[in-house]
Amino acid sequence: MKLSALTRISLRSVALGYLLILLVLPLAIILWRTFEHGIGTFIDWISTPAAISAFNLSMIILAIVVPVNVVFGILTALALVRGRFPGRNLLQGLVDLPFAVSPVVVGVSLILLWGAGGWFGGLEDHGLKVIFNLPGMVLATIFVTLPFVVREVEPVLHEIGDDQEQAAATLGASRWQTFWRITLPAIRWGLTYGVVLTVARSLGEFGAVIMVSTALPGKSQTLTLLVHGRYEDHNTFGAYAAATLLMGIALIVLLLMTLLERKRGTAK
Repeated sequence: MKLSALTRISLRSVALGYLLILLVLPLAIILWRTFEHGIGTFIDWISTPAAISAFNLSMIILAIVVPVNVVFGILTALALVRGRFPGRNLLQGLVDLPFAVSPVVVGVSLILLWGAGGWFGGLEDHGLKVIFNLPGMVLATIFVTLPFVVREVEPVLHEIGDDQEQAAATLGASRWQTFWRITLPAIRWGLTYGVVLTVARSLGEFGAVIMVSTALPGKSQTLTLLVHGRYEDHNTFGAYAAATLLMGIALIVLLLMTLLERKRGTAK
């Protein structure tokens, strides 16, 4: 369908205006508020003990969530693509469940399972506190980030097929050798892209984490909870500084995603 020049200009103007109002303008305001008192003040607010603790906790959660999602994401993708078993379609739907369920609902369900009086609440009697502690925050983040590695690796496995894997098995390679030397190199770009998406989602998660966290500064407060906590305490400048730090990390992740997408395009 051929559009007139006026129609094309109108559509572009509407799209750019939409992005400007909903995305660019709010971010620009936050940046302006953050640096209106100088970069030194910004550095002071992101280097407070609470901010450093929130950053460290976010990195700890990230360091746990990413390897877990990589291992189980690859296993799940292999099962969905290479396997033929009863309940396969159900598993396909379960993988996408975090996309459909509200993170707040995820937090509530974790409390019902792992909290006091829950199905696994008895673990607290043995010294393992899950809810309102680091394990609960990790479980919540794993749940909401579970689909990313699976959904990035799965189409790559479909694309490469299993001819090379079967050939390696015929030549006497073990399953581990086949995976390490053939399957993993073939899926590396999809896997890396899934990891980057997992990192971005983990850092920005709020709804599920706040339900299973005390949100106390220096104890169980991530960067997103730090922004929320400072804003609730009417410390708007501190909230803007923490939000800008999160945006900076998100920008780095976005640049990585762009570079990986280009490499994926040239590798094909």
